[in-house]
Amino acid sequence: MTDTRSPQPAVADRPKRLEHRAQLRRLRLAEAREHAWREEGILVLAVLAVASVVAWGGALAGWGFAWLLAPVMALALYTAALLWRVIYLARALPITTSQPRRVWGLPGLIQMRQRRLSRRWSRRQRRLIGLLKRYHHSAMTVPDAMVVLTAEREIEWLNRAAMDMLGLNRADIGLRLDDLWRTPAFIAWLKQGSDRPALELVAPADETRTLSLRIEPYGSDRYLLIGRDVTALHRLQGVRQDFVANVSHELRTPLTVLAGYVETLLDTGEGQDPQMRRILSNMHQQADRMRRIVEDLLLLSRLETSQPDADWFEAINVARLVEPILNDARLVSGEEGHDIRAELDPSLTLWGVPRELQSAFSNLVFNAVKYTPAGGRVEVSWARDERGRPVFSVCDTGIGIEARHIPRLTERFYRIDVGRSRSRGGTGLGLAIVKHVVLRHGARLEIDSTPGEGSCFRVIFPANPAGAPAGMQ
Repeated sequence: MTDTRSPQPAVADRPKRLEHRAQLRRLRLAEAREHAWREEGILVLAVLAVASVVAWGGALAGWGFAWLLAPVMALALYTAALLWRVIYLARALPITTSQPRRVWGLPGLIQMRQRRLSRRWSRRQRRLIGLLKRYHHSAMTVPDAMVVLTAEREIEWLNRAAMDMLGLNRADIGLRLDDLWRTPAFIAWLKQGSDRPALELVAPADETRTLSLRIEPYGSDRYLLIGRDVTALHRLQGVRQDFVANVSHELRTPLTVLAGYVETLLDTGEGQDPQMRRILSNMHQQADRMRRIVEDLLLLSRLETSQPDADWFEAINVARLVEPILNDARLVSGEEGHDIRAELDPSLTLWGVPRELQSAFSNLVFNAVKYTPAGGRVEVSWARDERGRPVFSVCDTGIGIEARHIPRLTERFYRIDVGRSRSRGGTGLGLAIVKHVVLRHGARLEIDSTPGEGSCFRVIFPANPAGAPAGMQ
């Protein structure tokens, strides 16, 4: 038969049980106090009786100071008894036996209180030890590598995943992590400040695994190194990138042939018929849009799958690089008559890859023109900021962007208004290309926008880029 009894009455009776236990504790304490005072009273009476007997005997013997000796002797005896009990009580702290000999009288109240505190402290210690054991077991079984480091980067604790991923062991506790893992990129990353980004690199214990590392402050002077295995994620990204690159490459030839035939038909007699010309023009427009999407996908795939070669970098006169982009932007504006202004520092050069930066800057400028109403203003700037960092910025008086869209703007094919983006000829990949170019140059992209007032895109380059010649920005 199934037990249908509800546990609710037991839960409801718990406060009553707790109150009953509290009442029992108060009664036992009151009884103990009464018993202690009774014992202390008996002791006082016994001391007085002994002192009285001694004084009476002294009086019989003819001592003149016998009755003066009685209170002094009684006080001395009581003080001795009290001192003996206090000494025993002091020696019994802390209690080392389960059943220590009881101290009678008023000091017994102190002993009783001490026993209660000792038992309570023992229970707290057992709970704390249990919690520490559970925490240690949980931390040891976490699939991510975790290493506790001191301020000097010495290993203080590590879990099993850290032993597996980082090639460490228990014998390494107390040693500096940067002495055990000598990868230059890791050592340079470890020396960075608290705002260091996550680092991805090959695991030292297994070259087939890729780890994502980050460091978080842990306590007042400790740091927690967390490593996550992202090998599967990298493999999936590689498959996606290869697929996109292969498909884009295979689409390029058919699109070129299709666009060529459409252009031929437009130039022949077929293209003179108004209805047929409208159809062919629409086909040519869509084929050209597909061609630009394919080219952007190929460029994006190359940016994601390759590292820039040191031979590609050179000193770039950004003012000279941006001038043709501004001229093309004025052509794109056409009859809309945008006010395109530029403040470019001709003496400020940049160490980078010209073709990639030209693609990123042109995407930012053309986007500002496309999404700014006719007669609006677009301001392009290239100068140093207050911290001496080179900054390329494009600000407009366009439609603006809501704050909820800004974190996702650099995702591929992410559009705020799909219809408007397609009507303006956008591929949805421009800002994704900008993001990867910016990352490859060690820069940062900042976006500020207010709906209805405009947007400002800033590319902030490092003041001292890695690999640049001395004195080169």
